[in-house]
Amino acid sequence: MSSTAIGVSLSVSSRIRRGGGGELDVERVLVTASPTTLKLNQTRRVVAGRFLRMKKRFHGTVAITKAEVDDGEEKRTSRNMRVGLICGGPSAERGISLNSVRSVLDHIQGNGISVSCYYIDPNLNAYAISSAQVYSNTPADFDFKLESLAQAFASLSELAEHLVSAVDIVFPVIHGRFGEDGGIQELLESHNIPFVGTGSVDCRRAFDKYEASLALKEHGFMSVPNYLVQFTQGTEVDESEIAQWFTDNQLDLEVGKVVVKPANSGSSIGVKVAFGVKDSIKKATELILEGIDKRVVVEAFIENAYEFTAIVLDVGSASDCHPVVLLPSEVELKFHGSGDTKENAIFDYRRKYLPTQQVTYHTPPRFPIHVIKSIREEASLLFKKLSLRDFARFDGWYLTSTSNLASSASQTLTRSGDIIFTDINLISGMEQTSLFFQQASKVGFSHSNILRTIIYRASSRYPKLSWYNYDESSQGSTTMETPGDVQKVFVLFGGDTSERQVSVISGTNIWMNLQRFGDLKVTPCLLSSSLSNSMGPFPDKTESDLDNREVWLLPYSVVLRHTVEEVLAACMEAIDPDRARFTSLLQQQVKEEIMDALKNQSWFAGFDITDEVPMRFSLKDWVKLAKESEAIVFLSAHGGIGEDGTMQALLEDEEVPYTGSGVHASRICMDKAMASKALSHLSEFGVQTISNEVKRTDDIIHESIPAIWDELITKFKCLTLCVKPARDGCSTGVARLCSSEDLAVYVQALRDCLPRIQANSFSKTHGMIEMPNPTPELLIFEPFIETDEVIVSSKSSEKLSWKGSRRWVEITVGVIGKHGSMRSLSPSLTVKESGDILSLEEKFQGGTGINLTPPPTTIMSKEALERCKRGIELIAKTLGLEGFSRIDAFVHVETGDGTNKDVMQVMAIEVNTVPGMTPSTVLIQQALAEQPPMYPPQFFRTLLNLAAQRVK
Repeated sequence: MSSTAIGVSLSVSSRIRRGGGGELDVERVLVTASPTTLKLNQTRRVVAGRFLRMKKRFHGTVAITKAEVDDGEEKRTSRNMRVGLICGGPSAERGISLNSVRSVLDHIQGNGISVSCYYIDPNLNAYAISSAQVYSNTPADFDFKLESLAQAFASLSELAEHLVSAVDIVFPVIHGRFGEDGGIQELLESHNIPFVGTGSVDCRRAFDKYEASLALKEHGFMSVPNYLVQFTQGTEVDESEIAQWFTDNQLDLEVGKVVVKPANSGSSIGVKVAFGVKDSIKKATELILEGIDKRVVVEAFIENAYEFTAIVLDVGSASDCHPVVLLPSEVELKFHGSGDTKENAIFDYRRKYLPTQQVTYHTPPRFPIHVIKSIREEASLLFKKLSLRDFARFDGWYLTSTSNLASSASQTLTRSGDIIFTDINLISGMEQTSLFFQQASKVGFSHSNILRTIIYRASSRYPKLSWYNYDESSQGSTTMETPGDVQKVFVLFGGDTSERQVSVISGTNIWMNLQRFGDLKVTPCLLSSSLSNSMGPFPDKTESDLDNREVWLLPYSVVLRHTVEEVLAACMEAIDPDRARFTSLLQQQVKEEIMDALKNQSWFAGFDITDEVPMRFSLKDWVKLAKESEAIVFLSAHGGIGEDGTMQALLEDEEVPYTGSGVHASRICMDKAMASKALSHLSEFGVQTISNEVKRTDDIIHESIPAIWDELITKFKCLTLCVKPARDGCSTGVARLCSSEDLAVYVQALRDCLPRIQANSFSKTHGMIEMPNPTPELLIFEPFIETDEVIVSSKSSEKLSWKGSRRWVEITVGVIGKHGSMRSLSPSLTVKESGDILSLEEKFQGGTGINLTPPPTTIMSKEALERCKRGIELIAKTLGLEGFSRIDAFVHVETGDGTNKDVMQVMAIEVNTVPGMTPSTVLIQQALAEQPPMYPPQFFRTLLNLAAQRVK
């Protein structure tokens, strides 16, 4: 092909219109250039090579064209950037890794980027997984099915060889070992695969807590006094050396307070508080025996100081590092109820990743402005000194004059002696409401914008990715403007029940998924608690109680919190004039720094989030606003007035469409005894209910516990009972009782209005039990149904174990559709990890709990599964459900009575008309199991459409 022909093709290419995907028809360009002489199969390599060389002289003409090799031939295509996400890993944080990768996938897919997902199991076996598997609650959900459902690689090297041709850049999302210690980075480097993040050598040093402390000192930063425990033989430790370290640091040998942590693990895994030398050795040895790490660090416990965490974003280009620190967050720990605050005064795994009132974040911190300036300057400098890349999170402390380390701080070599860094996180948690996104949104980045900024910045380091046209790739803003009619949607979440924190996660997830539709304007709305509804016994829901309710319309950055209390606190801060001015000043500084660094980057289109002020309405005024706005209300306030028919009645009175079941069905299902009675006539169709006894809580508190226990076990002819509030959400206050002593513990928790019963407070092992707030007026007692235990254990190669002697299993299943024609999704088999009752964490919160969707055929055949669905649909029709609901039940894996093969024996446990809709809820997995699969955006849109069509 002549140079003239190539010139013609370039000229033609400049006149070809780009399609909706922003890509050029390169084949058409080349064929147009030489229709008679071009033989594509023989000359494509030469043409493509010349074409790319000429492209440099005609900059911008065909910017996203790239040469690819396929079956030995190089062909010219225009395509997306292919990003490979790698999650999992061997550490205890692999479940959090799954939450992070799910969030990254959701927010970068499309608009010039295509995504492939890969998973590393605890034994470092590698798999290519589908995006649907990413929505599993935990890796254990599908670990045992990997061999049949995923593409396995023979080795990590084979994975790397695959990545060379399958992706353009890798985004590692593995927390802890193999993800942050340089392991995955070294693998990618050895195969010259571009990747996001810090290189292997620098990862290795920054991740090891002891080595990192040495690096801090080396570069003139203050570090916490620490000691690397030396194990001489097995788990033997030289006590005299640790004692000397205690003495050198003026710590009491008997009760000196220290932190014991693995040297090579995430910032919250295995972290323990110890007192004195002997306790330190004991807890260090425990870490070794638990297999968490082979190296253990003991460090001084910092007291009278304020904890903070800060995200650092590298906005440089190519090899130039230009770190900018976003608005840091203050970490405020709080303590509720009984317990040893000395043991609990640490930012651990539960506080960091699971919704809890035990921690509150303030962004920016409530520190003097010069302290925040010091944090940002020091963190930026440290990022450079450690040769980090793209992004990181630093945890640290602001030391006051009364801090136990204040004297050391005054002698430090750093420019700011009141700042100390304690943890370096090279791959920060990226769940939907994580600190990473909280801080990014506070300075104007949407989830998509910040993630793409990181990917594009990383890409600039690799000349081989210079082909990508960032101008053609949209920033992927979460707000899409579409001409024409726009349907307003109010997503309501929050409230004051024990499920309110799950509700925040549900509502946030729904909001994020629905706002991807250009014809929807979606507003997140927080239902506040009743001003009169403080924690206490037996409050009455009255008209005045509803008058005291408020609803907040929330801006983007305020939504990204873990709890109702945090969101409300953020609202109050946002409307406080002094705090607002303080925040605005800091925001402007950060934005100017970022814009100054990125102004010449063609791919950066600016910030896409404005920090608006939240708006407050009374509940009744909010309902009127929904009517005037012609909005559809998406209900995700679990329990209480959000699920018991109250909110449904308010909306119906104003003719406002809403998701879920109507007033009557909501009232019946909220009352477990009433729902059981409504289904009692279905036994001939295989649907059974569990015998129950309803008792007033006030009576139980004042009567003889042994007498009540004897009465109940005699009536039910059983030895163990299940107790639950008669009118509350699933899992709240649900417990297995094996003795009158267990009942006494439960009743005492109600009497004391405890927010939770600590794990293993009863005679049989169990997990932590969230208790209802306020104290329920009625309790329901049932015989505890024994099912065969289903075990999925990482110690047995993730294989499924089920004895099957009783033939009963527990399932949970979603039903979807219009009134009278609800359809059952594929049920999920519930696997309990701690005790006999699924906790709130196991049901809804990321990284915990196991669900198998659908039940494995070794337990339930396909025929039995279909019969089970029919029984579930009968329950839904009888109760008058519509829209979407969740049904929990016990199911006999074969038939009802052993004679009628067409009847499935289903024993209803409870029905939730406003079920959890968190990113990791099992109901998302069930929607994905449909044919064709319903991914979260389509799933939530379907529920919204059903609301618009609901029967009046």
